[in-house]
Amino acid sequence: MSDKLKTMKRWASQLSNLFNELWRLDTNRMTPGVDYTISVQGRAGFVSPGAQFALDHASLPLFSNVNELKMRNTTTIFRLLRLLDNYERSTGVAERVTTEEKVETSRFLDAILETEVMKRTHRYLVSKGQSSSNLRDFKSQLRLIWFHLYHRQRNTGPDSCGFEHVFVGEIKSNSEITGFHNWIQFYMQEKGSLLDYKGYKAKEHDLPDEDDHVMSLQFSWHSVLKPVGSSFIGTSPEFEMALFTVIFLMNTERTTTVLVNIDQCQMELVVIRHGRSLGTAYPKLLSSNSRHIRQHSQ
Repeated sequence: MSDKLKTMKRWASQLSNLFNELWRLDTNRMTPGVDYTISVQGRAGFVSPGAQFALDHASLPLFSNVNELKMRNTTTIFRLLRLLDNYERSTGVAERVTTEEKVETSRFLDAILETEVMKRTHRYLVSKGQSSSNLRDFKSQLRLIWFHLYHRQRNTGPDSCGFEHVFVGEIKSNSEITGFHNWIQFYMQEKGSLLDYKGYKAKEHDLPDEDDHVMSLQFSWHSVLKPVGSSFIGTSPEFEMALFTVIFLMNTERTTTVLVNIDQCQMELVVIRHGRSLGTAYPKLLSSNSRHIRQHSQ
């Protein structure tokens, strides 16, 4: 085994330990079967790249219900919801940030910095020399990584940022959905009849479970098809931002893929840089031990 591979395995093990600690600290996480219920329904079919039509293997929405009262009473989720309409979904159209939107972003960052998840993340990054111990500096660092505007298409002004790409989603001029890896946005768009869930994406005989923390999905949004996309389900925004921020800061390569075990799930976490900011980030579920335990017990 090469030295680089050994180093990556040690790093992945350390991250698994940290991320499981963050999982336990994530008190704002929604509980499946209690705070929300999903209906995975059928396996989505294969569609070729660029296709704009797919058979619908899910006649019902993915989310059967979500505890919206808890969403409104959870400060980080409530302030996330305020950000979701701040962006122009089409790439190539310059973003115009109002004073009100800047305030909403600042308040959202303040909220996540008050959580135990982000406090632990900050301590870890300080211990690794990747962040200042000054909270104001850390907030600025998060703002640069997630909210700094940059060009995704170069024929216009700055039209994108990491937060928009990951948490909101974008549509390219060739009618292709990029990003869109957040379950809260998925639920809100589905509730507003702007998104149609087509079914889950998984290997044969590897059925997703209603309790899975990560799902791969096929859906259309504003009548544009996303053949496959993946996201955490039920997690808080601070948990997702914490994981991807750590990976972003701890590795300077343009693309980083880390194999980690969180709770009873083995997954890959993918982070792609865009200079000093985030280009994209998403999870990919590889296996769920809890699912296998339930199957053998039946």
